[in-house]
Amino acid sequence: MATIEECLGALDRLAENLAEASDGVRRAAALDRSLSCHVKDLDVTFTGHLREGHLKEVRTLPGAPEQRAEIALEMAGDDLVALVDGRLDFARAWASGRVRLKASLRDVLRLRSIL
Repeated sequence: MATIEECLGALDRLAENLAEASDGVRRAAALDRSLSCHVKDLDVTFTGHLREGHLKEVRTLPGAPEQRAEIALEMAGDDLVALVDGRLDFARAWASGRVRLKASLRDVLRLRSIL
């Protein structure tokens, strides 16, 4: 089971990947959306804001998110780390229910190119 620190590290790597992405991926990541990631096995939620290809204002909160973010993810900590490291395919994990995503269809299509 991944720790809170490993999950935060994965989110940091995601932010770095967005900042260093090619122009096409960076345009896909050029969303201006609130984001939450509830890590079920740790019962913690990471919240932040995806803006200009960067993940900003990341906070760690206990339990499930109180407010629904525009992009809301839910998964196990190990899956978050594997997803960011490229060892877990986003589409397959989403289709199998390992990753739950609540977002507009347009945001889902953009997220596929980021993750």
